[in-house]
Amino acid sequence: MIDYSFIIRKATEADAPAIRGIMQESFSKYKNDVGLTGEMEALAETCEDIVNDIRSKEVYIALLDNVAVGSIRVELLPDNTAYLSRFAVSLSHNNIGIGISLISLVDKLLIERGIKCVKLHTASKYHDLVRFYYGRGFYIDSTTKDRGYIRALMVKEYL
Repeated sequence: MIDYSFIIRKATEADAPAIRGIMQESFSKYKNDVGLTGEMEALAETCEDIVNDIRSKEVYIALLDNVAVGSIRVELLPDNTAYLSRFAVSLSHNNIGIGISLISLVDKLLIERGIKCVKLHTASKYHDLVRFYYGRGFYIDSTTKDRGYIRALMVKEYL
């Protein structure tokens, strides 16, 4: 009999290479799907950058049968809000609930801490991703072209 497991836990510094691998895979697809040219911060990130985030933010990693398959970062801000970044799921594990599970965990943690809302940016033309966030209770608050493409600031409020 084979035991299967799915775990989401706080990332440790030792997880940085696995998180970087997921980021490279996921954000390369994001860049291609959105049609971005030039540099992208997420793709230029080093393991040291990830370790710094693990030390300063809430970073979670999803493991399926002890293999890293997703990650998410949350920065708690002084105004009692939070900012989500570097949310990624490995391409071979898309559409099986890992992303939903990561967002659900973050929701639970932010509600427990009394955070009033969480924000994130995504490409407004990436319809599948925008639809995913709408399905999790986010809405588009505003857009910007500060990075050379239309980015939507998406917000989810906790009452």
